[in-house]
Formats: sequence, C-alpha cells, structure tokens
Amino acid sequence: MTEYPSENWRDYELLDCGDGEKLERFGRFTMIRPEPKAIWAKTLSEKEWLDSAHTRFSPGAGFGKAGKEDSGTWERLRKMEDQWHIVYPGLQKGLRFDLRLGLTSFKHVGVFPEQAPNWEFIYRETSKLVKPGAPAPRVLNLFAYTGGASLAAKAAGADVTHLDSVRQVVTWARGNMESSGMDGIRWVVEDAMKFAKREAKRGNLYDGIILDPPAYGHGPDGERWKLDDCLFGLLQNVAQILKPKDSFMVLNLYSNGYSALLGETVVREAFKLKGSDYTLESGELALRDRSGKDLPLSIVVRLTR
Repeated sequence: MTEYPSENWRDYELLDCGDGEKLERFGRFTMIRPEPKAIWAKTLSEKEWLDSAHTRFSPGAGFGKAGKEDSGTWERLRKMEDQWHIVYPGLQKGLRFDLRLGLTSFKHVGVFPEQAPNWEFIYRETSKLVKPGAPAPRVLNLFAYTGGASLAAKAAGADVTHLDSVRQVVTWARGNMESSGMDGIRWVVEDAMKFAKREAKRGNLYDGIILDPPAYGHGPDGERWKLDDCLFGLLQNVAQILKPKDSFMVLNLYSNGYSALLGETVVREAFKLKGSDYTLESGELALRDRSGKDLPLSIVVRLTR
C-alpha cells in the first residue's frame, strides 16, 4: 500500500525532487528544502528551481546524522511573508481545516503534507464512531505537532486530546484550531510515555489513538526518547487504553531503516492481536512530483477493530 495526497489539494504541490532536495509549493510560496531520500537527479534545471523558489533552507553541519537535526538558515530569494495560511480541503464532506505555516530553524514549516491520507482515514473512522445521543468518541493524538490529525478527528465530531512535549508547538496547534473555526480540543504538554502509563493506571479508554513518534526526542522535563528503545513499550501502554472494540489506531514512523512489515509486526506483538476481529494494514506515505517521481517519506500502520 502506497498512498499520496489528493491532487485536489491545490495549496500543496511537490514540483520536483532530486540531488538531496525537494522543490515544494505551499500556497503562494515555493521553497527548496533538504531531502536525503531524493537520491536521484532533478528533472528541472538549477536555474528553474531558483527562478521559482522564494526561499531555500541551508542546514547546519551534521544535519540528519544520528537522528539529529541541527538548526539551519533560510535564504530569501524573493519577497515572502514570515507566516501564511493554507487550507486542507478534504475529500470527504465536512473535512476541511486551516493551517498556519512559517519558516522554522529546523527546515519544518508546520505541516507534513504526505500525512493527508492519514487525515482522511482518521476522519472516516471517527465519523463511523459518532452515534446520535451518545458521547463523542474520544481520540488521543500523541506527538501531535501542529495538529492536522487532531483537526481531522475534531471535524468528524471527536472529543480530542492533543499531546506534544513542546509548548510552542501546542500553541501553534491551538491557533490552527481557532483559525479553522473549531474549539474544545484538550491541550496537554507532557511526555507521551508518562501520559499513556498514567491513563492506563486510571483505566481511561480511547476510541482512537494516533501516534507519530520521532526517532529521537526529549519530554518537557528532559525525558529521553529513542524510538528503537521506547516504541514497543509505548505501544504496550497504548494497547491498554485503546478500546478493544469499535476503535482505531494510526502509527506513523519516519525513522530510516524501518519497514512497513516491521511496523506491522511491532503493533501485532504489542497489542497481542489474535483471531479475525480486527484489520491491520501497513504501507508507505509518499509524494509524487510533476514529472512522476515518487518520494516515499514515512511508514504507516493502521489498526481497526
């Protein structure tokens, strides 16, 4: 399974990729960013890239080594705003939200566009769980970043808890909620492992859980996170707080060296899945540029039961 954002998303386009970079358009502005997975040659010339780009990110020494992203600098090539907004117009009726973008010192801009198929899945599965007269389905988004997945669940009618260890990112996500005309998301700044363990002790259950863990990271109190060491334990805790029926889970993995089969196996073992009362699917999320080159960027595992 390989999935791509819909071509109907007019505010995002991968124009070209190659030679370790990608040329992308986010709304009105086009930028050049590093992309280690683009190991082939560019289709367009360097002049065509520079003529179309508003800015280019230059990483610091050691960028991308051992899971570390050193800060870098943006070179302004044409006049552009420091912050701007784009709209995600979902393929399903009712799925639509606003995202504020900006140039960060770690090459990120506030959205990972390849995640659009996950937003569609989250909206669809959450919508199935909404029942007239019943409490809203509870969805937990761990490592939630600027909240695209949280907004997809909220748009479908969920009671959403959004957790990230970085307060500034949570503030960014709250702004996205407000500019999308939504409200009521619960915001948590905490270490994901600690939160999941505490929820398990309390016996709290969720109808949907979304995880997008980094390869390396730290909690707000300096808690150490290393994907290889912590993922299985985290999933074991998540298995305790996900409802055993009428529920879903989405696991997204960016770590180099991980495969879809590995992701599927770690989920199967952590949840102790047996029988046939569940569906487990895995694959890749990718972008496709104008010339048809496919750029795989993450692994996804989805559980429904």
